[in-house]
Amino acid sequence: MNATLLVPDFLTATIGFAVFLAGAETNARVEFLRRFNIPEPVTGGLAMAVIVLAVYLFTGIEISFELNTRDFLLVLFFAGIGLNARFSDLLAGGKPLMLLAILTVLAILSQNVIGVIGASIFGFPAQTGVMFGSAALIGGHGTAIAWAPDVAAATGLANAAELGVAVATLGLVLAALIGGPIAGHLISRYKLTPDRPDEVNTVGLTDDPDGETAINHMSIMRVLLYLNVAIILGYFLHSALDAAGVKLPLFVPCLIMGIVIANLRAILLPQARPVTRTRSLALISEFALGAFLAMSLMSLQLWTIAELGIAIAVIMLAQTVFTVIFVRYLLFPLMGRGYRAAVLAAGFGGFALGATPTAIANMTAVTKRYGPSPIAFVILPLVSAFIVDIANAVIIQMILNF
Repeated sequence: MNATLLVPDFLTATIGFAVFLAGAETNARVEFLRRFNIPEPVTGGLAMAVIVLAVYLFTGIEISFELNTRDFLLVLFFAGIGLNARFSDLLAGGKPLMLLAILTVLAILSQNVIGVIGASIFGFPAQTGVMFGSAALIGGHGTAIAWAPDVAAATGLANAAELGVAVATLGLVLAALIGGPIAGHLISRYKLTPDRPDEVNTVGLTDDPDGETAINHMSIMRVLLYLNVAIILGYFLHSALDAAGVKLPLFVPCLIMGIVIANLRAILLPQARPVTRTRSLALISEFALGAFLAMSLMSLQLWTIAELGIAIAVIMLAQTVFTVIFVRYLLFPLMGRGYRAAVLAAGFGGFALGATPTAIANMTAVTKRYGPSPIAFVILPLVSAFIVDIANAVIIQMILNF
């Protein structure tokens, strides 16, 4: 029987910071990682996950991490995304938002077709294909775990939860690796540039250290105040929605309240010092996202993947190839073949195989190198929050009933 070592939350956060910095240092020294836009927390987080795997293989000790700070950082990050959103951008993003929603539903259907075929080839019950498909990939760990009892009941597969977690884990790794290279290829091939290059990046710093957007203790305090207010109101909205039977991740109401606060502030306090799209907000957002992703990846239990062997390897290869083709030859053309389409391609590559934070990290790595694309950072989280869970639930239930 394997022993388990639980790392407390404060130490987890400390290790996460170190892992992120190690990834940044590695990326600075390895040109290959920079050229393919691999995010710093991905480099460091995966390296730490390999170390945790080695400890398990050589000692039998399963290292797990308390992740309360990580979960708060996710909420903080999406509240910042909300503060960066302008109603004018949301209106401008209406058509791309609808297109992205339709493409997401198509991707969910396609992932499950591949999953069902793959499961059948390797001797699994056909309905198990949802665990090789959208339940674990676009859905992520939480959706895979939530649907595992239903899959087990429909198929008799006792380890449905373990299968879903393993697929989601490998998907997260692959998602973090493919998004940046896809966008880099598209930007280079079509010589794409930002539509509004003078905008402040949604995440990450710009080169201008002066003026009203300069970083100082006052600007940081101002941004943190608005972020905290957005999160507090987000908690109230989350509770109200939950009481009404609407189940959404906590970060979604916080994102919504960030949007509301930022735009009401622009109307009611037009002369106030800026908060939206400032260097201080970009700095805090980048810190929150980087630390979140570093902690998420370093806590992956990679040995759960190895236990499933050839089946998961082949099916995940098929899912990855499909995602690359889907993004390159369907999503990118339909989204307009412009710079924003390339940034969304990076995000969708991360989102389709992994999770929303991975998608944002992929887009961040791209925009820090090539320039801003604010609307992309708003419409992708909205699609992932409002469309995925509903469409996924309907399609998964149809497959299980079939």
